[in-house]
Amino acid sequence: MRTARGGVLLTEWAYAAGWSRGRLRGRLRGEGWQRICRGAWAVPGKEVDWRVRARAVQLLRPGWVCSHATAAALHRVETLHGPADGGGGEVLHFTVDRRDGSGGSRRAGLRVHATAVIADRDVCIRSGLRVTTPARTVGDLMRCGSREEAVVAADSALSRRTIRGVRRDPLVRPDDLAAHLTARLPGAARARRCLPLTDPATGSPAETIARLHMHDAGLHPESQPLLHTPSGRPLRPDFLFREAGLVIEIEGYAFHGTPHAHARDIARFNALTECPEVRRILRFTATEVFHHPTRMIATIRGVVGPG
Repeated sequence: MRTARGGVLLTEWAYAAGWSRGRLRGRLRGEGWQRICRGAWAVPGKEVDWRVRARAVQLLRPGWVCSHATAAALHRVETLHGPADGGGGEVLHFTVDRRDGSGGSRRAGLRVHATAVIADRDVCIRSGLRVTTPARTVGDLMRCGSREEAVVAADSALSRRTIRGVRRDPLVRPDDLAAHLTARLPGAARARRCLPLTDPATGSPAETIARLHMHDAGLHPESQPLLHTPSGRPLRPDFLFREAGLVIEIEGYAFHGTPHAHARDIARFNALTECPEVRRILRFTATEVFHHPTRMIATIRGVVGPG
């Protein structure tokens, strides 16, 4: 159908082109078009993922801006509850001018956040979608989430990360994020209190949560310190308690994805033991970090002593 754009058809476009309601319905069903949401269809055979759903929503509601977890996925900012390229789960998040009348609502697969007029400087284009900028996205996540959610998102945006094989540079600078959080918005004061807990050296959400647990326990290791083996090979362990000579390594969910990765990790582990600063290495899985933090802290305390 010629009125489709980018594989998406709005029924209002078809009606404007002269199609009757009954004739259009028969054509779409007969040719195998896929219903995305009310008023929007995808061409036959097109994968209707969260990006396609978001595009359809924005075609229907041009003033709606992808935000929060959906914007984080578009920017490849990791969040506590979802991967950086997974759309933040089944629910798509949009921010709208509160005068639109849609704010604060939940509907099938959507969460609509109301705000004052969205400044142009807070909006950019990603994958053809209008989306809040990285600073606004992280600010929104920090203002509306828990301490852990806030720091995970901020750490991810502030750091250089490899997300699903794609290497990206830091998305925001600490000063820019701090400046953004001066805006008088609900939750801003709580978000500002989280800023001192962020660390751009942290390499994953699991590392962020491990660091927060250690902080709460009065344990303050160095993050990603630069060490060298006797041969001069540079290494950066996740955490180092220098006085105790203790390295802490956090193994994420994607750990040992291939035999090659497994072999590489074993070689890295052996190399770490050669560093003069290292006398012992403790390794914890993401499951231990998220679900058994008390046990993790007790194990660390058994080596470094009271905090």
